[in-house]
Amino acid sequence: MAGKVRAKNNRTIVLNDEQKAQLAREIAPAPDAALFPDEAANRVFQGDCMEIMPRLPDGFAAMALLDPPYNLTKTYNQSTFRSRSEDAYRDYLASWMPLVKRLVRPGGAVYLCCDWKCTAACFEILRQHFIVRNRITWQREKGRAAESNWKNACEDIWYAVAPPEDAAVFHADAVRMKRKVIAPYRENGRPKDWSEEDGGKFRLTGASNFWDDISVPFWSMPENTDHPTQKPEKLIAKLILASTDPGDLVFDPFSGSGTTAVTAKKLGRAFTAIEQDLDYCCLALERLHRADADRTIQGYEDGVFWERNTHSVSSSARLRSGTEANPPLT
Repeated sequence: MAGKVRAKNNRTIVLNDEQKAQLAREIAPAPDAALFPDEAANRVFQGDCMEIMPRLPDGFAAMALLDPPYNLTKTYNQSTFRSRSEDAYRDYLASWMPLVKRLVRPGGAVYLCCDWKCTAACFEILRQHFIVRNRITWQREKGRAAESNWKNACEDIWYAVAPPEDAAVFHADAVRMKRKVIAPYRENGRPKDWSEEDGGKFRLTGASNFWDDISVPFWSMPENTDHPTQKPEKLIAKLILASTDPGDLVFDPFSGSGTTAVTAKKLGRAFTAIEQDLDYCCLALERLHRADADRTIQGYEDGVFWERNTHSVSSSARLRSGTEANPPLT
């Protein structure tokens, strides 16, 4: 991953061999016995999630974020996940979903990421173990245009909860979005449901199940890594804030470069992450260390999410977070 030629202002996180060796010492090995909750919290485990999940405590997670390989052939550093039949992919999901079920507390949230090709299989397996409540579709504007088909520019996230459903938490006010007002109506001369501030007129809106405000990490963003399917921190932040309380634990058995763990830490939650690739584990730990000094999340400031390309993190926010780096637009 470190051999690419990069532009001078490229901010992608790259580790040299010395850094990897140092970070590798912090990786938690696959446990050989059952763990207590405090032994599993705030750890990045390296290994096969199928082998590690049986060692984790019952019901220790308030939320599980599941981002498994989609049903397509994709290389992840030194391993390749190969596309298979729909039935075979369904069997793959079914092989580990019961293990996740044991780890999520009653009423806990489960979010399962997928694309159009495997969304039906994901829904089918998820509803066998949890109560499916919604499907989020988020705009993923990245990649080349298609020549013989519609460009795939969105992905799904299925939202479910462990029974009983009435034990679930959902903080709608924590995930409101600030959008620019196109038609600033007034009532008795006063703004109706909008306010004027630096940068224009804005309205706070409730979160829906279609998200068009997400920027996929790219080379000029400080959260970017070389992981081929990295999720944005802003995307994960919405899920965490909606479905957990401060101090809750968020579980991710397909950690990749650590976005879920890093976002959980920035938002005052605990985490448990599992990843089989050593390099990705090291990237996750590096990002977790950087989160000690910089807790900003692009597109999220002062308790609200900003519409894409309408706002950047303020200098005061950067000073509070301990970084003076130029932030990307939302």
